[in-house]
Amino acid sequence: MNMQTTSRLTAAETALIEAFNNQFGELPGNGDVVAVRDRLLDDLKTSGLPTRRVEAWHYTDLKNLLRSVPPEKRDGSKELPPVVEGSDLLAVIQGQTSRASVKGLTVRQYAEDLVDGAAAGALEALGNDDAIGRINGSFVRDGYIIEIPEGAELESPLEIQFAHAGGQLHTRLPVMIGGSVKATIVERHQAVTGDAALVSAVSDVTIGDGAEVTWIILQQQGSDDTHLGQIRLDLGADVKLKLFVINAGGKLVRQELHIKASGEGSELVIRGVNLLGGDTHTDVTMVLGHNVPNTTSTEVFRNVVFDRARGVFQGMIRVAPDAQKTDAKMSCNTLLMSDDAEFSAKPELEIFADDVQCGHGATVADIDENHLYYLMARGIPKNKARAMLVNAFVAEIVEELDDESLVEALEGIISTWLEKHA
Repeated sequence: MNMQTTSRLTAAETALIEAFNNQFGELPGNGDVVAVRDRLLDDLKTSGLPTRRVEAWHYTDLKNLLRSVPPEKRDGSKELPPVVEGSDLLAVIQGQTSRASVKGLTVRQYAEDLVDGAAAGALEALGNDDAIGRINGSFVRDGYIIEIPEGAELESPLEIQFAHAGGQLHTRLPVMIGGSVKATIVERHQAVTGDAALVSAVSDVTIGDGAEVTWIILQQQGSDDTHLGQIRLDLGADVKLKLFVINAGGKLVRQELHIKASGEGSELVIRGVNLLGGDTHTDVTMVLGHNVPNTTSTEVFRNVVFDRARGVFQGMIRVAPDAQKTDAKMSCNTLLMSDDAEFSAKPELEIFADDVQCGHGATVADIDENHLYYLMARGIPKNKARAMLVNAFVAEIVEELDDESLVEALEGIISTWLEKHA
């Protein structure tokens, strides 16, 4: 049952409604967009934020975990150097874009589609449980619309950078990738100050037949930030997609992956690294639909949990009745580095075809004391030895990337995080 009874609104829910009322005259959009925004906010007023009674949010009680909503903040942020030197950069600074261009691509400001109403249909939530879609659709102001033409080969990575200095940030990123494209795209979410933020970000990506794409989601929010992220992916025929998700920040994080393998012969590789410390909560929830025959997917998530942090992985693989010859494998491996750390893993399979190979598994463990003793016996201090073992646990995930510069940059980010927490 995913029904919720009406209950008294929390302080955060009330603040969201008040924020909408205060911003209503400023939010871009024609009559069609306004109607969708009103409907989405009415859903929030009626049912509130999801609680543990909603199955999709059972391990992330958003109603109780989201305690406050920061006020708006229009400035204070700045553009950052790209993760990989020489990358093409599209920056969203404090939720606002600029008229930018990248050679060979079509780039527009999302606010334009809000103003003329073209974005109205895409603002609708994915379903009754789509709290991220409701919040984002109600408040979104801007983002980029990117079209990569058929046959294009991007010589450098494309970094789409969302930088902020606190406040409320709600952005959208529709990306249309043409057939036979070869591209590496970094979707980066970064806090530049310690001011608290509420961030919602929705990426809506379609990939044409025969494309080869690497998409990296790098989330490095501040220690007081709430990050509600969602990516919606639709894969054409013979697509090869590598999707990497790295969470290394944020007080409360929910990253959703909604993926449809809609074309025969598509190959999907998903890799995730979740680094959790302090008193934080990070939830990665994936719904992957194999909808046609002859598609493959492998998903591997590595999680490291320190202190009193709490982590969640929910992975659902759905194989449609017509999706014969599906090959899907999913695993979730976790290191608990503290007696107070928690991690909940919920891998699921729904299979409606009879000629498939599907499987899933999950492990939770501490560092092997024999490995730790081996390093310490050679003069390596305990803290450094622990950091080395943890780094090795997650590094092999990043090393699957083909770009050496990108591997080096991401390994540096992971190592820096571990040095602070190990």
